Amino acid sequence: MIRPRNVPFRIGCLVAACLLLNTSALLAYQQNDNLIQLDPPGQREFILDKAGLINEADATQIRELADKLLTDKAAPLVVVTINSMADHGGRGMRIETFARLLFDQWQIGPAKLGENQWNKGILLLVSKDDRKARIELGAGWGREKDDLCLQIMDEQIIPRFKQGNFSAGILAGVQSLEKMARDLKLPAAPKPAWFYPVLIGAIGLGIFTVVSLIRRGSSGWAWLFWGLVFAGIGAILYHMLSNSGSGGGYSGGSFGGGGFSGGGGASGSW
Repeated sequence: MIRPRNVPFRIGCLVAACLLLNTSALLAYQQNDNLIQLDPPGQREFILDKAGLINEADATQIRELADKLLTDKAAPLVVVTINSMADHGGRGMRIETFARLLFDQWQIGPAKLGENQWNKGILLLVSKDDRKARIELGAGWGREKDDLCLQIMDEQIIPRFKQGNFSAGILAGVQSLEKMARDLKLPAAPKPAWFYPVLIGAIGLGIFTVVSLIRRGSSGWAWLFWGLVFAGIGAILYHMLSNSGSGGGYSGGSFGGGGFSGGGGASGSW
């Protein structure tokens, strides 16, 4: 039988033990530097293709673009593909969280160039089985490129992923991100399936209108009018589709430069 005077002492011991266990768990968590279980590729390899989504020809183009961008702009562009986040310690995570942790863990890009703040790293992450992709930007970009990242995700990457063209989608994303980093105009979005049938139909209508005008003379003006109307509409559509989108030498590597994410970028799913 427990005596009443021993109850407070026993409760105090129990509370102290719980606090000790919680403190030990917290310290173990804080000392774990590899929250995401992925090792980076070589300093200038730029690609970690765990899911096997990128063919060799596209990988060569990606590395060439990324290498030149890193040399010219000190802005490493790193591509990572995985089968699932759960395979690498990210079970239950949102892809935004996984990408941010990976970016910070690898310290993508230099945090400073000389005395100037920099942090211009770019991470393109694709999780195949989760059917999610993320563009994560270093803090030096701020949030000014978020709209462009979303445009790249929606127009260049996700449409190709939906068709099963993962390698082509990743290459198109890298090509667009490289232009974004250089403040150049983004590539045009791929033409939708209906574009060419509509174009052919418009051409056919124009030919029909011209023939009608030749055969009917003045009575063919109505056909000419409608031909001009549809030609104008076609020109507007073509213009919209065609225009959708808006230094020295850095010899360092892609990782371990103290770079950290600033929360900017864009996500997509298919």
